[in-house]
Amino acid sequence: RDWFTVKFIQMAALALVFTSSQVFAQDYEAGLAAAEAGDYEAALEEFRPLAEQGDRYAQSNLGYAYAAGQGVLQDYAETVKWYRLAAEQGDEQAQAKLGYAYTTGQGVLQDYAEAVKWFRLAAEQGDAQAQYNLGALYNNGEGVPQDYATAHMWFNLAGSNGDADGGERRDTIAANMTPAAIEEAQRRARECMGSDYQNCD
Repeated sequence: RDWFTVKFIQMAALALVFTSSQVFAQDYEAGLAAAEAGDYEAALEEFRPLAEQGDRYAQSNLGYAYAAGQGVLQDYAETVKWYRLAAEQGDEQAQAKLGYAYTTGQGVLQDYAEAVKWFRLAAEQGDAQAQYNLGALYNNGEGVPQDYATAHMWFNLAGSNGDADGGERRDTIAANMTPAAIEEAQRRARECMGSDYQNCD
């Protein structure tokens, strides 16, 4: 694979993904305190029941815990299980991580078309790294036909949303494109962002 390799959506610590709700605020607070103290087993005791009740944030965090081996043995099949449950409820971080799993074949059979599906769902919610990863797949022709204009668009959007490498990758692709193609890719990026990522085809 070339230097447009798909990025892993990584978090520094388990606690960073948690989002509290009114119903489960105390459970989240207890879990957060445990995670921040490095007691991941105690944190997961708080979050697992929430995940089993269908809370997508807790599900996403269980996925991360199994991926990182924090409080549990590392288990990519369990990682995918929990990410999928959260992703199907619209959690963009879980969608992006599920896309990464399909890209690398961790816990699932490698499937670039599935990776594109999940990255797109996260990208359409404004997730910059998912947008970058879509650009990488279009650049490489993995899961989709190779399309430099679409790759340029997604890299451009990723850069606009704070991904440090997005602008650099956009400019690298531009060297292989005609001025008219670059202008069209830029127009598509403006239209995509202006429609809140709903008109990006």
